[in-house]
Amino acid sequence: MKGKDLLSVSDLSSEEVDLLLSDTLSIKTGGWLSSLSGRSLALLFEKPSLRTRVSFEMAMRQLGGQVIYLSPDEVGLGIREPVADVARVISRYVDVIAARTNSHQTLELLAEYASVPVINALSDREHPCQALADLFTIYEKKGDLNGLNLAFIGDGNNVANSLLLAASLVGMNFRIASPAGYQVSDEILDLARDYAGESGSDILCTQELEQAVAGADIVYTDVWTSMGQEDEVEKRRRALAGYQVNGQLLDLAKDDAILMHPLPAHRGDEVTDDVLDGPASVVFDQAENRLHLAKALLDRMLGGLEFPLSSHF
Repeated sequence: MKGKDLLSVSDLSSEEVDLLLSDTLSIKTGGWLSSLSGRSLALLFEKPSLRTRVSFEMAMRQLGGQVIYLSPDEVGLGIREPVADVARVISRYVDVIAARTNSHQTLELLAEYASVPVINALSDREHPCQALADLFTIYEKKGDLNGLNLAFIGDGNNVANSLLLAASLVGMNFRIASPAGYQVSDEILDLARDYAGESGSDILCTQELEQAVAGADIVYTDVWTSMGQEDEVEKRRRALAGYQVNGQLLDLAKDDAILMHPLPAHRGDEVTDDVLDGPASVVFDQAENRLHLAKALLDRMLGGLEFPLSSHF
């Protein structure tokens, strides 16, 4: 993975996903290391962030590297300065760029013109780092990934897109319940079906919550309105009102099912307090694991530690 971009989960092979998760398992107990001493990361953000910014910043610091954060006002991607020019300039200063962009096309332009690796720290199309950290959290809780049933409830958004690709790569069954007009993209679905054909996983897209959740090992939900969709709040609330994860719905899953949410959560909308704060919830473990996954990813992309090639997965 050294020197490669990560714009989509589809940029990784199933073997590379296994390797990243294995690295994350090893690195989580390693504490502060110095594998990236003298290396630097630029956080180039068009959107605000809590988990993504802090996890990447602390990951680089814990690996001995340096971090610079560039806010929307400081850069003005495509407004104050062309994206291509920004990419070529920043590449002269840092070793890797993690970009959080409004448009996936902006991310692709950055990667095209940058001479250093570019990581998708969130775009309107995908959120691969979240999905990879989620796979690691599931492994921690379940001891395996292959054959598990993941039920995603709600909007087929960027997180759903990345989770669908990641699950189908590693042999997890993916079920998504979304209202008409809010499904995952056809392009992502077609690609995931290709992966599923190789890994043996099943994919189900439905409008029926019960069909998706029945017998699930993992129940996953996300906000109904993502950043950049603020003018659609009421429209989305009406369309997704029936797609709430509550105690009654969670009871349809397996007895030992876990509840996942990438946060921030809109409590009382897509999920109820009793479920989010209940014994099945692993949402804060998810949040912590963003840090450990970021360390493993940065280390692999910049050629830091030499982990064994054998995988735990």
